[in-house]
Amino acid sequence: MTDALVVGIVRQAIEVAVMVSMPMLVAGLVAGVAVSVFQTVTSIQDNVLAFIPRAAAIFAVFALTFPWMLRVLTGFSRQLIMRLPELVR
Repeated sequence: MTDALVVGIVRQAIEVAVMVSMPMLVAGLVAGVAVSVFQTVTSIQDNVLAFIPRAAAIFAVFALTFPWMLRVLTGFSRQLIMRLPELVR
């Protein structure tokens, strides 16, 4: 197995990981900014108010995108397993 092949597989794995985690990260970012703006406008500084909407947004996006994430991850794993005989040489 050459160095270029290993680097290519690792790059592809990182791309898949970023692609799968991006919807939840964006949802957390949007919810966090919205809560921060709300807290600034109303002068309410409560840690629970900052945490619960973010957690709920991340969980909701995870529940909605889980089938897609599962397809992407199983596709990557299947492709890697199918290429295994080529990679072992």
